Amino acid sequence: MKAPSELHTMEELRVEIDALDRELVEMLAARARLIERAAELKQGNGWPARIPDRVEDVVAKVVAKAEVAGLDTGLAERLWREMIEHFIAQEEKVLGKGDQA
Repeated sequence: MKAPSELHTMEELRVEIDALDRELVEMLAARARLIERAAELKQGNGWPARIPDRVEDVVAKVVAKAEVAGLDTGLAERLWREMIEHFIAQEEKVLGKGDQA
């Protein structure tokens, strides 16, 4: 990936953004597969989908990493909380506690 200062046209910039978006989607898909496995393990252990201490631990770690990386911490927190809620809903479906519609 090129540094932003190395990009001199909007076309070059858009190519880099599109490449990064592809990587982000692949990484999110990999995370989703891990969450699918987490639901299976939770089911086997009788654990709930939502484990509040774990949610807060994940968010705290992400916010700390965002701060170091120079990413707006509020944005990082909102994105992760939204993603976590989505995945908890998915886990609840596997565990038989979510919306069956």
